[in-house]
Order: sequence, then structure tokens, then C-alpha cells
Amino acid sequence: MQEPVTPPSLSVPSRSSVSTQDHSSTAGQVTSSAPPSLKPSVMAPPVKSKGLGIRQMRRIIAEDAEWSLAIMPLLSELCIQHIVNNFQNNPILNQLLPEHKQKVLDHLSPDLPLTVTSNLIEDENYWRRCCIQRWPVCHVAKHGGSWKRMFFERHLENLLKHFIPGATDPAMILDLLPLCRNYVRSIHLDQFLPPIQLPSLPRNGDQSDSGSEGEMEEPSMDHYQLGDLVAGLSRLEELDLVYGVKDCGMNFEWNLFLFTFRDCHSLAATIKACQTLKIFRLTRSKVDDDKARILIRSLLDHPALEELDLSHNLIGDRGARAAAKLLSHSRLHVLNLANNQDGGKQLLEGMSENRTLLEFDLRLSDVAQESEYLMGQVLHANREAARQRALPANPFMSSITASSPENAAG
Repeated sequence: MQEPVTPPSLSVPSRSSVSTQDHSSTAGQVTSSAPPSLKPSVMAPPVKSKGLGIRQMRRIIAEDAEWSLAIMPLLSELCIQHIVNNFQNNPILNQLLPEHKQKVLDHLSPDLPLTVTSNLIEDENYWRRCCIQRWPVCHVAKHGGSWKRMFFERHLENLLKHFIPGATDPAMILDLLPLCRNYVRSIHLDQFLPPIQLPSLPRNGDQSDSGSEGEMEEPSMDHYQLGDLVAGLSRLEELDLVYGVKDCGMNFEWNLFLFTFRDCHSLAATIKACQTLKIFRLTRSKVDDDKARILIRSLLDHPALEELDLSHNLIGDRGARAAAKLLSHSRLHVLNLANNQDGGKQLLEGMSENRTLLEFDLRLSDVAQESEYLMGQVLHANREAARQRALPANPFMSSITASSPENAAG
């Protein structure tokens, strides 16, 4: 018979001996096997398990020694960043809380399409960043103090200045109307580009003797017509135009500064239809008597026009006579005909019936000294009448005047 085998008794060492042994064994392993450049592995302290004696825990080595729960971004910040990154495809803005909405606006890119931002974003700080990024000099005071209005007005002006008839698609400008119609109130254009002039073809020797078939019609020099654009701007108040080309350099030609009759008729119909227009300027565009009469005829009985500037043109007696008629059929406050030809006598006749004109500029024009003096008298009388109308009514002072002893005695 085999003798029964008794299992060896388990002896539980004390905590001090175990820690000493573990420390010595760990130190021995580090000195014998670990290279000097590696950090020593962390050994978890022994833990007593119920009924089974000592059990060592598994070692945990972190992948990133600098990782910390403290630098983990908040869920709201992650959501805001996601909205900003996908704003073009999914513009979520008005559904956010005010503080979250402002954070989204502060991080949006100024390069987003206008079809997304124009009718959705009203924040002035966002449009300020758009303006500063695009133009080095920004005078927001010239645009009513609104950065959004400044951006759309200057953006539209830039498209119009570089529009080439016959080469540029007009839809590029008209497609902008639904986006900017509520913000554009003034348009300042110091350049209108003419159509591209193609070189004439050489004549063939087999043409008829009359020469009518060989002669080619001169290309039209008509510029961009503003009718459709102005009709879509329901809040337009100021229109400042110069028909010319800037920085033409060695390619200078007088045709680049030509204000054609078709341009004149189209512009006259445009300003007549714009019932909200308060200021109209057309300077340095070679406007003669015939063209001035066409323009001024369209401004008779205009309901809102307050300032007319036709300075630095070629207006003479007939054009001045038309301007005199305008003074008696309008509510003009400012009229500028500086640097034109003679016409002071005709203007004086129109001013005699005017009661609204407050400023009149005839500098660099051939006007008699006597006419200038009489015009000054008329302007002074109009200003005094305007000042009396502007004084607020004070019933308290009126009652004192009515009850004074002098009035009572009278």
C-alpha cells in the first residue's frame, strides 16, 4: 500500500518579509536584465486574497505618461467645434444657446460662401473680420457704421468695376441681389470698363467697288447698364458714378472715357425708376448739354432726390436752363455744377422760385459777379427759412409771448 501524501503546509510570511523580498527581487531584476535607459517597471503591492494566501496584481503601464483627465475637453466644446467644421453643409446657429452661438461665430471662417452667411449671420464682429481680411483700409463710418453693409457694398462695387460688357456674365452680379438687397444703400463707382475691342480684319481685294461690304462697323462702346441691378436694390439712396478707366497706362484712348447716348438714356430711366434715391452724382464723364437735358428731365418731380452733382463736365447754357427748371420742380437741397461752362444767368432765373436749395457750387465756372451775389442772397434766405422750420415748437414760450404786457396793450 502507498503511503498517503500530505500536502505541504503553507506558511504565510509576514508583511515586512514579503515587502523586503519583493523589493530585493525587483531590484535584482532591474540590475540584471533591464537596460539603464528604461524606467523600472512598477510592481503592485501584494494583496491578500480570501483563503488563497498572497496574490500579486497585474502591472499597468500607461501608454502616455502625460495623459490626464484634467485636459480632456468638455462635450459642449467638442460639439461647438463640430458645428464650426461643418457649418457650410449644416449651418446650425439660431438653435444654439446665446453663449454657444457666440463661440461658433467667433470661430467661423471669413471665407464661407455668401449664400450661407448673408441672410443668417448678423453679428458685426464676424463681418468686421471679413472686411479686414479682404481690404487693408476700411472706413466703416462711410457705410453707416455697419460692417455688414460695408462688406456687401464694396463687394458689389468691386464686381461692377471689373465688369467687361460682352465678356463677363451679367448673372454674376444679378445672382448677388437676393443676398445684398437689404444692405446696399450706396454705390460708388469710379470706373466703367468698355467692351473689348477686337482687331479689325484685313480687307480682301475681291470686294465690290462700293466698299460697303469691306467696311466694318465700329464696336459699340456702351458700358454696363445698371437698370436691372438698381431695380433690385430696394433701399438704394446714393449713386456716385464716373464713366472712365483707372490705371489705363500706355493704353490710353479717349474712347475709354466716353459716356455714350445709350448709357445716358439707360441711366436716366434707372434713376427715374429708383424712387428711394436721395443723392445722384455723375462727375468727370463728359456730360454735355444734350446728355444733361436727358438726365435732368428724368429727375423732374422726383419724390426723394435731395442732392445732384454734375460737376467737372461740359454743361453749358442749355444744360443750365434744364437745371434751372429742375430747381423749380424738385426738392433739391444741394446742387453742384462746378467746373462747367457758362450758365449762371439761367440758373439765377430758376433759383428765384426755389425755396429748398441750401448749397450751390459753381466754382471754376464762368459766372458773372452780379449773378453770384444774387445767388448768395437767395441761398441765405432759404437757409434762414429752413432754420426757422427746424426750430422746435415751444408752447410755453408762445403763451408767455401772448400774455406779455406789450401784446396785451397792442
